[in-house]
Amino acid sequence: MKRTIIFAVLILICAFSIYLYAHHNWNSLPAGTTIDRIVVEKSARRLSIFRDRNQIKIYRIALGRKPLGSKQGEGDMKTPEGIYKIDGRNPQSNFHLALHISYPSDEDDKRAAARGVSAGLNIMIHGIQNGHGWIGAFHRWKDWTAGCIAVTDEEIEELWRVTPDGTTTEIRP
Repeated sequence: MKRTIIFAVLILICAFSIYLYAHHNWNSLPAGTTIDRIVVEKSARRLSIFRDRNQIKIYRIALGRKPLGSKQGEGDMKTPEGIYKIDGRNPQSNFHLALHISYPSDEDDKRAAARGVSAGLNIMIHGIQNGHGWIGAFHRWKDWTAGCIAVTDEEIEELWRVTPDGTTTEIRP
């Protein structure tokens, strides 16, 4: 009986630890914080936010299912590379909140047109697909988006709060 209770307590501790890892937003930014730049480093699976040239936080991310190279056209499952802006937000997204990136640029459109394809659209920084938020930080084990940049639901809530429309967003290889 005593072993069963100890085993049950250990299972509860493990479950709580896993939940904490998957859903805790470490080092939350204080209320009133705003940023002026986002830098995404695809190869490092890292999104960094800046204010006045000072890095204030780093988030681990998941990318499009084919992360190597820049987006060539609609449906290629790649995350674009270049300098864009946050030009809108969607609170009713299929994913837990979404910040829209101004892709495609005129240059992106020209490159795609030269290949005879559409550049695509709707590149976002977003949370996890609605109804699947329970997966939390484990979503980063695999690149899974159609070309977007994904963070946990808790992290997108923070990014939503601190990122004004017009924020420069640089996506690097």
